[in-house]
Amino acid sequence: MSRRTLLRGAAAVAGAGAAGALAGCSSDDNSGGTGTKAQTTITYWDWYASQAGWVDNEIKLFQQAHPGIAVKKTTQVSDKYADLVSLAYRSNNPPDILMVPKSPQLSQQVTQDWLLPVDKWATKDWQSRFPQSSFVEGVDMFDGKIYTAPFAAPAPSLQLYVHHKVFKDAGLTESDGSVKLPKSWDDVTHAAEAIASKSGGKVAPFGFGNSTNTTLAWWLDLFVRGAGSPGGAAVGGIDGMDYRVGQWTFGTDRNYADVINLLLEWKNKNWFYPNSMSISDEQARAFFERGRFGMTVGGVWNQPEWTEHKFTDYSLVTLPAPDGNPKALFYGPPGGKFVAVSSKSKHADEAWAWFDWLYSKDAGKRWVEQGQGLSVYADNNDPKGVTFAPFAQYVAMSGTAVVGPQPTVRNPLLTKLELPAVKPDINDVLSGIWTGQLKDVQGTLSSLTDKMNQALSDAVKKVGTGASQKDFAFPDWDLTKPYTTKPGA
Repeated sequence: MSRRTLLRGAAAVAGAGAAGALAGCSSDDNSGGTGTKAQTTITYWDWYASQAGWVDNEIKLFQQAHPGIAVKKTTQVSDKYADLVSLAYRSNNPPDILMVPKSPQLSQQVTQDWLLPVDKWATKDWQSRFPQSSFVEGVDMFDGKIYTAPFAAPAPSLQLYVHHKVFKDAGLTESDGSVKLPKSWDDVTHAAEAIASKSGGKVAPFGFGNSTNTTLAWWLDLFVRGAGSPGGAAVGGIDGMDYRVGQWTFGTDRNYADVINLLLEWKNKNWFYPNSMSISDEQARAFFERGRFGMTVGGVWNQPEWTEHKFTDYSLVTLPAPDGNPKALFYGPPGGKFVAVSSKSKHADEAWAWFDWLYSKDAGKRWVEQGQGLSVYADNNDPKGVTFAPFAQYVAMSGTAVVGPQPTVRNPLLTKLELPAVKPDINDVLSGIWTGQLKDVQGTLSSLTDKMNQALSDAVKKVGTGASQKDFAFPDWDLTKPYTTKPGA
C-alpha cells in the first residue's frame, strides 16, 4: 500500500508493505471443514505473506461455518500482483474473489468490467455496521454501486523504533528503570548523544537501509508531520500533497528544509550507521535487532520478522515533534478497499459469503488481536485485547490517524486524473542531498515543488471541463481533526 493509503494504514492496511515473500502458495483444503467434500470451491487471490496466518485461520473458520463452500487461496508476490491479475482477466480466468490490486485505478477496474457490484447483498442494513462515510462515490462506489469496502482504519504508517538494551546501556531510563522514550526533537537528539558517548562510538544512535532509495523519505515524513505539515513525503502521487493549499509544498513549507537540515546535522556528527545508504531495509531490521544502532524509522511491517526471531526488546513512538506535541497526524481517505468479487465468477453467491466473512467485525477483531493491523471497526482497536506489548503500543496509536480531505469526493471527475511520475522525485532528491551531490537544499526542494505542481496542472487540464486545481484545496482543514469532504463542496 502506499503508506498513507497504507498506512489507513496500513497500511494500507498499514502491514501490506512487508508482503511479497510468498508466491504461488495455495490452500488445497477443499473439504469445507466437515470431513465431507464441499459442493463449491471458490478461488481467492491476495498478496499477503506475513498476514497468511490470519487468512488461513479465517478460511478454516469460514469453512466450518459454511461446509458447502471451500476456499482455495493463492498468495501472489506483491510487486507482481497487479500484472498477474491483469493477465488473469485477459486470459478470462480470474479468481472468484480477489484482493483489489493497486493498479490500474479502481475506477478503471470497474470500467474494464473486472469487478461485480455487490449491492444485491450489501443492503443498507449491511452497510450500517460500518463507520460513517465508509461508502463514498469515487472511492469504493461508482455510479452509486458498491464494489468493495474499507477493512482497515487509517493507520499511523511510520514510527520511531527504540532498542531497549541500547537505551538502557546509555542510561536512558526513567526512575522506575523503564526506557525513557523520546517525544520531541530535542529528546531524540539527547538520546543520540548519550548512545554515541556511552558506547564510545561502537553503537550508532540511528540506522536505516536505503538501498531501494525509499527509507530516507520515511524519516522526513515522520518528523515533518510532527512539526505540522500534512503532506506525506513518503507517499507517492496525489496523496503526498498538502491539501490545505492543493499543491506540493516541499519548497515553500520550511518544515521540510528544517527536518532535512536536522538529519544532516545528525549525519555530520556520525550518528547514523555508516552503511545505511547501501544496505537494504531487511538488513537494517536485522542490525537493529542485534543492537547495532538504537533508533530506526519504519512501520508495523517490522514487527512480524522480529517476532519470528523472538526479538521483543523494543518500543515505538510516533510523530516526534519540535516541542513534543504533534501538530499534524496521519491521514487516509474516507471509504476504502480490500477485496472484491470478480465479474467473471460463476459462484458469485459463494464469493459474497467469503467477502461478507472477511468484512465481519469478528474477523477484524482477530486481525487486530493477531497483530496484523487496525480494524475499520473502532471497538476492535483496543490495546487491552493485544497480548504482544509492541503491537499493543501500535494499536494505542490509532488516534494519530484520521480521515483526511479527498478531492475525488468533492469532484468525481478527478477519478480520471492520471498524474505522471516526476523524476527526480523526493527520494532521489534526499539521496542527492545526503551524499553531498546536491548542495542547495532549499533550491533543490523548490525546483522539485515547481515540477510536481506543473505536472498536476497539466494532468488536471487533460481531465477536461469541470476539473480544476481548486478541487484539491481545503483551506478550512484543521490538521488535528478528521475531515469529511462533502460532494461538490
